[in-house]
Amino acid sequence: MDTILNWEYISLVPPLLTLLLVLATRKVGISLGIGIITSAFLVAEGGIGGMIRTVWESFAMIFVVDGAINTWNAFILIFLTFLGMMTAFMNMSGGAKAFTAWALTKVKKRGQANFATALLGIVVFIDDYFSALIVGQVAKPLTDKYQVSRAKLAYFIDTTASPVSVIAPVSSWGAGIMGLVAPLLAAGGLVAVTPFQAFIYMIPMNLYVLTALAMMFIVIATRFDIGPMRKQERRAIEDGVLVENAMEAPGATDEELPVHEESSPKALIVPILGLAVTVVIAMLITGGIEGGEWTLLSMFENTLVTHSLLLGGVVGFVLSLFYFFSYTRRNNEFGKTEVWLGVKTGFLAMFPAMLVLTLAWMIGELISAIGTGELLGDMVQQSSLPVSLLPAVVFAVACLMAVATGTSWGSFGILIPIAGEIMISIGQTDLLLPAIAAILAGSVFGDHCSPISDSTILSSTGAGCNHIVHVMTQLPYALLSATIALAGYIVLGITTSVWLALGTIIVLLAVVTVISKFVYSPIVKKV
Repeated sequence: MDTILNWEYISLVPPLLTLLLVLATRKVGISLGIGIITSAFLVAEGGIGGMIRTVWESFAMIFVVDGAINTWNAFILIFLTFLGMMTAFMNMSGGAKAFTAWALTKVKKRGQANFATALLGIVVFIDDYFSALIVGQVAKPLTDKYQVSRAKLAYFIDTTASPVSVIAPVSSWGAGIMGLVAPLLAAGGLVAVTPFQAFIYMIPMNLYVLTALAMMFIVIATRFDIGPMRKQERRAIEDGVLVENAMEAPGATDEELPVHEESSPKALIVPILGLAVTVVIAMLITGGIEGGEWTLLSMFENTLVTHSLLLGGVVGFVLSLFYFFSYTRRNNEFGKTEVWLGVKTGFLAMFPAMLVLTLAWMIGELISAIGTGELLGDMVQQSSLPVSLLPAVVFAVACLMAVATGTSWGSFGILIPIAGEIMISIGQTDLLLPAIAAILAGSVFGDHCSPISDSTILSSTGAGCNHIVHVMTQLPYALLSATIALAGYIVLGITTSVWLALGTIIVLLAVVTVISKFVYSPIVKKV
């Protein structure tokens, strides 16, 4: 679909309306539906018949593009189905319960459970989707045992999914970003700098990511619970209620699954490990085949992420079935009824997430058609602000674009070439990499705050948290981190010194730490 409307700022209406409705109603499905209809109405230029046709086309494009199956979207939905069924059978085989009992012998405090979750999220850096779903599956039994709210778990997952992937050179994100940067280096005359070197240089310039990760560890160390997160944590600690609107959270069903009592942690560890290993190997193999080169960078640049996820999901599901039958058939404990119950429960557990994800893809396609991203990109290009403020400006615009469109990659694709063109045309190649890093940072912030972001939806899914609760509880931390990062980008633009920019955010984070330690008292369980 091509951009049709030329009315100034009209393309901002649908995403803003959707965001306002989400905040006002806390009903993400209804809000996305209204946003879709509004966007389609603009694309069709007010025609009712055209609007209906546009909505149908946007839905169809989720699954079919140019007469071929859209494997990216279809495989993610199928993977979620396998993951839901895999989780159901890991629970029924007793693996989740046995893993929790084993983990409690290693992790004996609430803070340790939080730290282990954050560390796991950093270690699993290959892909943000993969990280969001796997970290949740592993950490959920442990954080539940220590009464950590699902909102806090979702915050840990989301803060380590996209942020770590965007600064990891050996990841699906890293390889793609290098591909975007390469032509700008050549155009700017920076032929001595390879895309890999440029990526490494930009890591300390990604101030939002570094600030968000530091903020997460401050939250863990000082129990800095603010805004809606404080309410969720108080409810979890004092009342044992881990998730608000439990039946609206991914993974929640009306069914009570029977659980095999004499199980082993292997019934959870082996399926998840099998899934993880299969995904990594498949990413390397598909990347090598697609790229025609078997270098590590080429393999990650050309990898087929969703194909790899689907294959890993199949392996993980088969392994979960193996342990389910291995343990329960010994005593003829469960039969066909329980098998069907596991399949049905697993699918129904993931259906809300799949529905929201489908609606988010639809509105993303329509927002692209009405030119929201291009409008925001033009605002950067036409800006008359001082050159030294451009890193801060593109950071702010990338934040707005990613929140409005729900896609960090879409923001990358539009803003990185624009920022590169601006810096090269005015002869400020020393600010080229800072500007690109600011775009990456702002796009990740937008991912964190947008209720229509697929990675945010999957973080909610991985944690089993109500999606809007996750967005609202993460928002204060994301805004605080973005404010600190913005100050850092102003310093970076004026001084061109990465060290001074890092020093700025360190000082501001120290202030936050002092406030969190002495102003916000931690929540304790009432005796």
